[in-house]
Amino acid sequence: MSSLITVSLNLDKIDKEKIIKGKKGKYLNITFSVNDEEDQYGNNVSVWHSQSKEERDAKKDRIFLGNGRVVWTDGKPVNETTENSSEEEDSDLPF
Repeated sequence: MSSLITVSLNLDKIDKEKIIKGKKGKYLNITFSVNDEEDQYGNNVSVWHSQSKEERDAKKDRIFLGNGRVVWTDGKPVNETTENSSEEEDSDLPF
């Protein structure tokens, strides 16, 4: 699915320890959740710091960074099978 999403991040909530220094700059891993229903403000997207497996297993609270909304979508559903398949896999088929 193709979508445009607009988000407002609260930069004061960013945990500076989660900023990763890379070869070409500084990075912050975040996770987006797109919900089917809007909240009272018209938002249907939430953003938070990505969590490690250990943090998820320990049920550590998420640090929410902001909210947003889908402003455009082509409406085509995407599932993992469709996204991860490639034409190369199909090229070995005899038909």
